[in-house]
Amino acid sequence: MTDHAFSDTDRQAVYRAIAERRDMRRFVPGAEVPADVLARLLAAAHSAPSVGLMQPWRFIRITDPALRVQMHDLVDEERRATAAALGTRSEEFLELKVEGILECAELFVVALGEGRQAHVFGRRTMPHMDLASVSCAIQNLWLAARAEGLGMGWVSLFDPARLAALLNMPADAEPVAILCLGPVPDFPPRPALEIDNWAFGRPLPEFVSENCWPRAELPAMSEAGGANRQP
Repeated sequence: MTDHAFSDTDRQAVYRAIAERRDMRRFVPGAEVPADVLARLLAAAHSAPSVGLMQPWRFIRITDPALRVQMHDLVDEERRATAAALGTRSEEFLELKVEGILECAELFVVALGEGRQAHVFGRRTMPHMDLASVSCAIQNLWLAARAEGLGMGWVSLFDPARLAALLNMPADAEPVAILCLGPVPDFPPRPALEIDNWAFGRPLPEFVSENCWPRAELPAMSEAGGANRQP
């Protein structure tokens, strides 16, 4: 360790926020987020790294109740379309709670800002790095919210063009997330999709390799072909 390391207590707090962050769908109705807390959360998001210091994120706070309902309708329409596309898992998907738009204390739309195409630094061969930068800002906000005792849910079930039109975005801006934020009844010990038996996380070793892409295991060879081996 170096002298730049955090104290044990601070380090444990960082790892705890990472481990206990959850994608939340259930919120305490009628709750509020204090203005000073909300300011800290947005400052945390704005402190995220961005390629070429382009800061491509835009945060739109939704305070109009009627607009919330319109956004909920857009999400619900896509929820049903997604269910139809899932085939045999359609009914199972419809039973999942996938958003808390009408219940959460604060609602935000996060978008890729206008004019970002002008940023070449880091994007000449990888233009999607603007989206990667926005994702870093969202993760900052998510972890800060958990540290403040608040839940956050990322909703991606919507038609970007229709949401952009609803919010009067310029032609070269693009919504990437609806964020539901606020007090929650509790934080589940595992991701909600695991609890609902929809999907399960896989262990870290399956995602880590060294020096090259991991090679798939070859099937065991018959006795005539010899022992299982790689060329």
